Amino acid sequence: MINLRTIYKVIGSLLFIEAFILFACFGMALFYGEDDAMAFLLSVFISLFTAFILRYLGRNSNNTLSRRDAYLVVTLSWIVFSFFGTFPFTLSGYIHSFTDAYFETMSGFTTTGATIIDDVEVLPHALLFWRSLTQWIGGLGIVFFTVALLPSMVGGSVQVFAAEATGPIKSKLHPRLSTSAKWILTVYLVLTIACIGCFILYGMNWFDAVNYSMTTTATGGFSTHNSSTEFFHSPALEYICTIFCFLSGVNFTLLYTAVVKRRFKALFKSSEFKFYLSVVILFSLFIMLELMINRGYDLELAFRSGIFQVVSFITTTGLFNDDAGQWPHVTWVILATCMFIGACSGSTSGGFKCVRVVMLLKTIRNEFKQILHPNAVLPLKVNDTNIPYQKRGTLLAFLTMYLILCLLASFVLMMAHIDSTNSITIILSCIGNVGPTLGLEIGPTMSWSMLPGFVKWVCALLMLIGRLEIFSVLVILSPAFWKDN
Repeated sequence: MINLRTIYKVIGSLLFIEAFILFACFGMALFYGEDDAMAFLLSVFISLFTAFILRYLGRNSNNTLSRRDAYLVVTLSWIVFSFFGTFPFTLSGYIHSFTDAYFETMSGFTTTGATIIDDVEVLPHALLFWRSLTQWIGGLGIVFFTVALLPSMVGGSVQVFAAEATGPIKSKLHPRLSTSAKWILTVYLVLTIACIGCFILYGMNWFDAVNYSMTTTATGGFSTHNSSTEFFHSPALEYICTIFCFLSGVNFTLLYTAVVKRRFKALFKSSEFKFYLSVVILFSLFIMLELMINRGYDLELAFRSGIFQVVSFITTTGLFNDDAGQWPHVTWVILATCMFIGACSGSTSGGFKCVRVVMLLKTIRNEFKQILHPNAVLPLKVNDTNIPYQKRGTLLAFLTMYLILCLLASFVLMMAHIDSTNSITIILSCIGNVGPTLGLEIGPTMSWSMLPGFVKWVCALLMLIGRLEIFSVLVILSPAFWKDN
């Protein structure tokens, strides 16, 4: 049976955290003396009131979560967090439609970065900060912060972590999950603070530096300016952004091992990291040559534009320093491939994940060997770890569902009279939590405000499904999930 009392308690506790974050934004609104202060204050009261009710309903819980409870609580947490996150937008009057507000908030928490706001520069400081903060929290995961900050709240934290963590291969830094979570959170904080310092050092004001660093390390892509990083006209800032986006796309456990434990060779022993680095280098060089030959860019500008966009797309960040919609269409194929692949598992990025591509390539290699040697027993190893047949089956199931969802959702968008290129890349962007899209109607530097209302709900659902790696959400829709044990 579903343990509703414990679920009420967990979601109530999460809402207390959200109310505290909203209160911090209220303080920023007061500091700047802008007109969104009351909206944040009301949002705090609504969140607190609901949190108290949920904690009351869960007052006699046994503090344990089964596997199915964990999947349900993770999915509900993202839905509920996004629902309460809409209030600052709607109550302040800067977004009039609840559909638009929910799309914007879900895009933030899932670190997708697609926006329906045509002019973000009219937003007050606190709302801009709230948008960036949703991405920074969603970067590691809403429930992840609960595991890190409130480790003794409920049992079953391992199942909760498994339901929200990204990638097919999970690795621990410490036998205690809460300790591992704190170390990963520390890596995340260090990356964010270092990014803030570099941005300030090269000319950003503190407000822009904080916002851009949160959305860079979260690989989210929300910006405080309509022209994203292009606004600053600073090659140095663009290179810094590229470096931190790239680092945020690396598995955080691997990053911790390489930097904190000073085992840098571990990076280049990782099949996933080597594939990730190779793809970035090859795709960047290809686009650089295309821009030099077909667009007349000089060497430095072509290299900077190419590597920035490739890293931005493959890490699913979505920041831009040039309008890729004006580039040769062959570069769109490269960028769309980046959208599909994504960066490393265990990072803040979305997409299919490099480790799964590595596993697929090795499976294909084994298949060729099996044809020549039918009786051979061929292991599938990633980083000297043998992948069992169960995980290989899960990989193929994941790929199948990924492609089916892309095809069906693209068909729905085409039925809504959206051009085919936009339809496909919008869906890839949503399910991969990327943000920008490529096409004739909506370009990579444009908002998605022109989409019909029901399409925005489809996109919001796909953002959630993609962020929680498909099965964590879809399993809840299966009849078997609701049957008694």
